[in-house]
Amino acid sequence: MNTRTLLGALAACLAAVAVPATAQIEIKFGHVGEPGSLFAQSAEEFARRANEKLGGKAKVVVYGSSQLGGDKELLQKLKLGTVDMALPSTVMSSEADLFGIFEMPYLVKDRAHMGRIEKELFWSKIEPAAEKKGLKVIAVWENGYRHITNNKRPIVTPEDLKGIKLRVPNGKWRVKMFQAYGANPSPMKFSEVFTALQTGVMDGQENPFTQIYSAKFQEVQKYISLTGHVYTPAYVTVGAKKWGSLPPDVRKVLEDTAKQTQAFVYQTAEKADKELLDKIVAAGVKSNVPNKEAFIAASKPVYDEFAKEVAGSKEIIDRAIALGK
Repeated sequence: MNTRTLLGALAACLAAVAVPATAQIEIKFGHVGEPGSLFAQSAEEFARRANEKLGGKAKVVVYGSSQLGGDKELLQKLKLGTVDMALPSTVMSSEADLFGIFEMPYLVKDRAHMGRIEKELFWSKIEPAAEKKGLKVIAVWENGYRHITNNKRPIVTPEDLKGIKLRVPNGKWRVKMFQAYGANPSPMKFSEVFTALQTGVMDGQENPFTQIYSAKFQEVQKYISLTGHVYTPAYVTVGAKKWGSLPPDVRKVLEDTAKQTQAFVYQTAEKADKELLDKIVAAGVKSNVPNKEAFIAASKPVYDEFAKEVAGSKEIIDRAIALGK
């Protein structure tokens, strides 16, 4: 084989194994939801839609069940750029005080009311507070209406919570709310809650039906009280620095798709509201309807303290309440 033929053969071999100039970008999307939860269904539907549109430029890969960390760790990883997207809920109030507005009891009446709050108040007044902390919310999804489960007794009024060891998520306003009701609340990672309930380290917890059922809390709890005390949005969140480094066309697909997926999230959540309580009760958990007026009355000190502590919050809360009338 002459030199020219040898070089040609070598070049052909190198071309066959050549690596593309730009490898596909992996968009890591972490959340704490278990398989079948609203978080899992929402993130997977978003990934499916986004990956269809991205056409190989990037691929969204979902990591659920706290695989990439709990809520606090995920927010830290967003800032560091080691995770690209996450789905925080309550924990956002520990990053940016104004997000505590969604920790105020009985503020959001229904999803239509939440839609009005989002349109008029969220993007202009609340979301910029996240950007000051190095985070950026690109869409609002849902965690849902929260209800109390426990192993001691049915909860009818706040007095029934006295002495109950209640797991709550990270966020000081949820802690303050349950302290006002007389419970003994303790923040804990979601991934640790089942064992804490099973072993009696915690008597109870509070979550939407979808989180309760998918995490199998019905296997280790006796009572569910339909307090609906807080409606928690979930925020499709990115780290501002890493987000800015993504190609503009990839960012546009991710942001547009995240916003478009909201309708799917709400429809899925509404369906789950109707079906999951029946499944929880069928598992042997006793359900009761509490006296919501008693809980609303006991919530006033929390509103007062929040308005005093968080600058500009009273005006937003008053407007949010007005949007529900």
